[in-house]
Amino acid sequence: MCYSTKMMTRDATIRAGLHLSPSNPTLSFYPKLTSSTPPSSNSTQRILNQPTSHIFFYLDSLIFFEMDRVAKLASQKAVVIFSKSSCCMSHAIKRLFYEQGVSPAIYELDEDSRGKEMEWAIMRLGCNPSVPAVFIGGKFVGSANTVMTLHLNGSLKKLLIDAGAIWL
Repeated sequence: MCYSTKMMTRDATIRAGLHLSPSNPTLSFYPKLTSSTPPSSNSTQRILNQPTSHIFFYLDSLIFFEMDRVAKLASQKAVVIFSKSSCCMSHAIKRLFYEQGVSPAIYELDEDSRGKEMEWAIMRLGCNPSVPAVFIGGKFVGSANTVMTLHLNGSLKKLLIDAGAIWL
């Protein structure tokens, strides 16, 4: 039974759910199912009315694992671009890197079976719109606007050299 759209209370955590607290932003896992029934709408509303309550999202745990996957993919090559094949800005950014002599790793999210979850994870990193998302040297640089700004002020080339993507 999938509760991906329902909030879970502490007493009804789901397998591998994340414990996210406003007062404690660290993550901790609850490996066992502690309740087989989802919370009632009354208990959910009661929890939402308490500012220090813990709220559990199944979706957040999926996004957390996808964020880990994105981080692993981003560290595999000097330049990594997450894009969509139909996105004109993604095409422009890929072309910019090719013209700089860079051969980036490109992951087309619309062609990946878990692409939507990866897109959500990228959005959680602060990339809005979610594509293109550019990583240089394993670090998140930003979307098209950020990359174009870096290119126009001359900072992009230095980042690429430092990451080992180009040699001059």
